[in-house]
Amino acid sequence: MDIREIQNLIKFVAKSGATEVKLEMDDFKITIKTTAEGTESTTTYVQHMPMAAAPQVAAPQVVASPAAPAAPAAAPAADDNSKYVTVKSPIIGTFYRKPAPDKPMFVEVGSTIGKGDVLCVIEAMKLFNEIESEVSGKIVKILVDDASPVEFDQPLFLVDPS
Repeated sequence: MDIREIQNLIKFVAKSGATEVKLEMDDFKITIKTTAEGTESTTTYVQHMPMAAAPQVAAPQVVASPAAPAAPAAAPAADDNSKYVTVKSPIIGTFYRKPAPDKPMFVEVGSTIGKGDVLCVIEAMKLFNEIESEVSGKIVKILVDDASPVEFDQPLFLVDPS
């Protein structure tokens, strides 16, 4: 299903008067909710369903290996993270650290950034959304791997604003 089909579906649901429509296909799920009659608000959620076996096998390996070294350092890290600003994902999609495969990374650990600088892009429904910094400072940690799926409000970067 492409973006035009999704837009047409949203328009159809808004005109029909339905308050909620859910559509599930093989590789994605769409939920469209509208508010009471007379208001113009429409909320659409599009979620890509994970592939059958590959991500389930790969994800535990990625999570398990860094978890062991991080466990002993958990107490000091918690105190240090309080002075950092967390940049979070404003949308659901796929996180990319580069604008294109042949281009350099937007930022690295240690990079100095200014307010409005592009930190990464998140692809959602074949649209690439530039995520800009809301603070000036220095990148302390990148919390997401390149080409990984991210959720709404998921932490992406830690920035030292000093």
